[in-house]
Amino acid sequence: MTGPTASPESLVVGIGPPLRGDDSSGPMAVARWQKRWGSASRPPVKVICLEAPGLSLLDVMDGRRKVVLVDAVNSGALPGTLHQLSIESLQAFCSDGRSAHGWGVGETLALARLVCPERLPEDLQIVGIEVDGVELGRELSPLVTSCLDGAADLIETCVQSGPKTMAGDSA
Repeated sequence: MTGPTASPESLVVGIGPPLRGDDSSGPMAVARWQKRWGSASRPPVKVICLEAPGLSLLDVMDGRRKVVLVDAVNSGALPGTLHQLSIESLQAFCSDGRSAHGWGVGETLALARLVCPERLPEDLQIVGIEVDGVELGRELSPLVTSCLDGAADLIETCVQSGPKTMAGDSA
């Protein structure tokens, strides 16, 4: 990592509770990324996992230049589909109150854009992992498990890339 006075400008956040099936895919993908890409040659990246950050996500991102959020999404695509989303395209994935996280990532970022845009990072990228089931006590589904290597590679692409100004998403 870095010395005691230096803090990485980049942050990777895995979002999702353990023991809720595919809803834990965010932290699982981040763990896979650390295993596959942990020794990559790049500036240091801080990594954290949060179960249900709600509005505290803004505090976690505050002061970072680049943030990559990794979270489960439910858009109706096939489970295991990967989405690379911008803050603008994330609105299509807002939870409409059904998020296992309560106040969801989409709602938090939408509010921040309106009320405190200065608290958002210059480069914010979101990796969405399409879910199958999020029942309590369930393990990751086979389809989501099989996409974790691809998710890890997409996280690394986001970490290594410049700011995105995408209007849509890609898989």
